[in-house]
Amino acid sequence: MQPVLPVLAALCLGIAPLAAHAEEAPKPVSLGTAKAWSAYSASEKNNVVCYVVGHPEKSLPANITRGRVDVQVTHRPAEKAFNVVDFELGFTAKSGSSAELDIDGKKFTLFTNKDSAWTQDAASDKAVADAMSKGKQAVLKATSEHSINTTDTYALPGFGQMLALADKACHVKR
Repeated sequence: MQPVLPVLAALCLGIAPLAAHAEEAPKPVSLGTAKAWSAYSASEKNNVVCYVVGHPEKSLPANITRGRVDVQVTHRPAEKAFNVVDFELGFTAKSGSSAELDIDGKKFTLFTNKDSAWTQDAASDKAVADAMSKGKQAVLKATSEHSINTTDTYALPGFGQMLALADKACHVKR
């Protein structure tokens, strides 16, 4: 049994630095909260990342189990990526489907990829973020891989205020 002890010791010594490094990973810093929206900044590979996250006030159908359902708008200045819109659907979307976003009557078509819905390009990201910051309600409709149609309704009051905090933290000019 003695040969096992050196192997176990080597494994523990190999894992210890990884555990210590994991504890050093920076945590997001809250920039503020308003209504259903929160803004954060974080350091990622020595670069600042700022984002706003919110959850729907209503999701239909109510009787199905879903994973994480929210929307994030993210700035990554080091990558020159701003206002990146990502709706987490809480399910795998139907292959080849798109999601429909309606913000106070202004319609956007988002592409789906696995469990997310995204805008088509940077100009669409900015248009959606601007519409959300001025809007009252956003409704996202998507279809799961099991052909279940879902509707997530987001109340937008507070979003613009949180986006302004994320903009300031990441030095984004509107």
